[in-house]
Amino acid sequence: MRLAPYVRPVRVRLGASALVAVAASCMALLIPLALKRLVDGPVRDQDPGGVWLGGLTVLVLGLLEAGLFGVRRWLVARPLAGVEAAMRKDLYERLQRLPVEFHDRWASGQLLSRATMDLQILRMFLAFPLVFLVVNGATIVIGFAILLTQSWLLGLVLLGPVLPLTIVCWYFETSYALAARRAQDQAGDLATLVEESVLGIRIIKAFGRHRSQATAFRDRSRQLWGTEMHKARLLSNIWAVIMTLPEIAIGVALLLGVREVADGRLSAGTLVAFLSTALALRWPVESIGFLLAMSNEAGTAADRYFEVMDTPLPPDTRTGTEEPAAGRRSAGTGPADGPAAEEPAAGRHPRRDLSGDPGSGGEGGIRLEGVRFRYPDAPPGSPDLLTGVDLHIRPGETMALVGATGSGKTTLTALLPRLLPATGGRITLDGEDIAAMPTARLRHLVAVAFEEATLFSASVRENVAMGAGPEGADDEEIRRALAIAQCDFVDRLPGGLDTQVGEQGLSLSGGQRQRLALARAVVGRPRFLVLDDPLSALDVHTEALVEAALREVLRGTTALVVAHRPSTVMLADRVALLSGGRVTAVGTHADLLRENAEYRRLMSGTHQQAAEETTEQDPEQAAGQATEQGAGEAGAARAGGEPRSADGELPALEGSEAR
Repeated sequence: MRLAPYVRPVRVRLGASALVAVAASCMALLIPLALKRLVDGPVRDQDPGGVWLGGLTVLVLGLLEAGLFGVRRWLVARPLAGVEAAMRKDLYERLQRLPVEFHDRWASGQLLSRATMDLQILRMFLAFPLVFLVVNGATIVIGFAILLTQSWLLGLVLLGPVLPLTIVCWYFETSYALAARRAQDQAGDLATLVEESVLGIRIIKAFGRHRSQATAFRDRSRQLWGTEMHKARLLSNIWAVIMTLPEIAIGVALLLGVREVADGRLSAGTLVAFLSTALALRWPVESIGFLLAMSNEAGTAADRYFEVMDTPLPPDTRTGTEEPAAGRRSAGTGPADGPAAEEPAAGRHPRRDLSGDPGSGGEGGIRLEGVRFRYPDAPPGSPDLLTGVDLHIRPGETMALVGATGSGKTTLTALLPRLLPATGGRITLDGEDIAAMPTARLRHLVAVAFEEATLFSASVRENVAMGAGPEGADDEEIRRALAIAQCDFVDRLPGGLDTQVGEQGLSLSGGQRQRLALARAVVGRPRFLVLDDPLSALDVHTEALVEAALREVLRGTTALVVAHRPSTVMLADRVALLSGGRVTAVGTHADLLRENAEYRRLMSGTHQQAAEETTEQDPEQAAGQATEQGAGEAGAARAGGEPRSADGELPALEGSEAR
């Protein structure tokens, strides 16, 4: 019944195929009747002409049976392939709409097996077992009606195994369903292991773990093999019973039939027709075993499929209208002809006037009010990761988010585009609550660049254009984004923008992947930009070049940047310190260095002890030294020598960088 919506568009052809199959089976049941007339007529009367006519009749009936079964296949092959494609499409769309925490809980191999193997099993069920359970059932009923009309005594003999066969099938169905589900789950686990081994082949080789991975694969393969052997034993047992009991019944009927013919109570032709009909019914009866097996596998496959389809989607308001493409473009004021920009001699871009009250931006920008978050699988009684975050990022402002490892910085950035739902509090963008926004509009407004850069098996152009939303991006906009992210290496790739980067982008270096991910984030000139330590994989020279271009982008957007190094903090107008699940301090970099010991420890890096000792002597002097250290890192590319990019090539310097 759960498959009914998918089958409904092809129900006419599916029903027609069942009728055609029943008609084909009836052709097979007419052959024994033709044999009866042949034996009781021309054979008994020794009429050669009648024998040829009877033989021709049997041949025609056989050809009709074969032709009708061919028509049945033609009726269902293409439509059922369409049903499988429609179910796979719905499953893929559902996976795209399910929240991130769902994908965090589910192994990718399990989802992959549901989208491939399970749907193939369902298509085979619709094409064969579903139809032939009906067809063979109808054939058995019609066949036994013919048998009883020919000899009710012999017919009752053949009906004797019905009760034990019913009990055996019931037991088999119960046991086989459990084994089929276990096998399909184990196949999904095995697919997960294979996928992880392929994606992590560099780690496996680097640490020489190929033997342990082979052992893990062998163990899971043995588990699957054991389950498949259990299924085979169950199937062989039911086949043995289903084949043996009817054969015994036919043997008894043969003995009784011969006796009936000898006593003159039954004609030889009738006995021949009776036995031929009984033999014609062997296939419908014997097929019950594997038809039930396939049906049980299809049942577990449907359960696994609908486990995903029945997972509730996060609440969303889908009545809002999409923001026009121009809306996102107009939000940014950065130049369209490249990122190279004039910088003051101090190496910092001119600051906006931030001397006013923190709330001077009104309800604009990004505002977090009492935001709480707790992972669904967190141990009972453990505290929330975010216990009440209050923060206001004014319109056009860049806010750096700093905190110790595990403080929840990445989690907080995932709350803004609603990749994770906040468990408490409120987040607004320009005064509009994101909980009430349609997901499509929210993701259109907010662009994200994660610390772990993920690329797809597509061209450079397609990977970068993903950040432009449904409206797409032309080559000029893509080139602009690549220039901002200092992706000059793209022109040296074999196919330029059309180069296929390969699965996970592993054909590129870590720094190249991170720069392409940054280009993807800025290509759409988003109104709100979230960057999770976007420069962590870059060398100091490339980092300085990217920062110089990125400052121009940040001028025209409201941004939250997760920072771990002073050089990244220097991109921001203000800094927020996340500690203990809350924002405990907000201010400029220099102010926090003077006034906040925890911030000084985070920013001191490898010189933590020296910085703390200097701070104890003169906090203002320590703040100045830390600021100089950050500025020094940011300007290291201009400190003489020949700076090189992450891929080892000399970068092309333009504008102020060239000067």
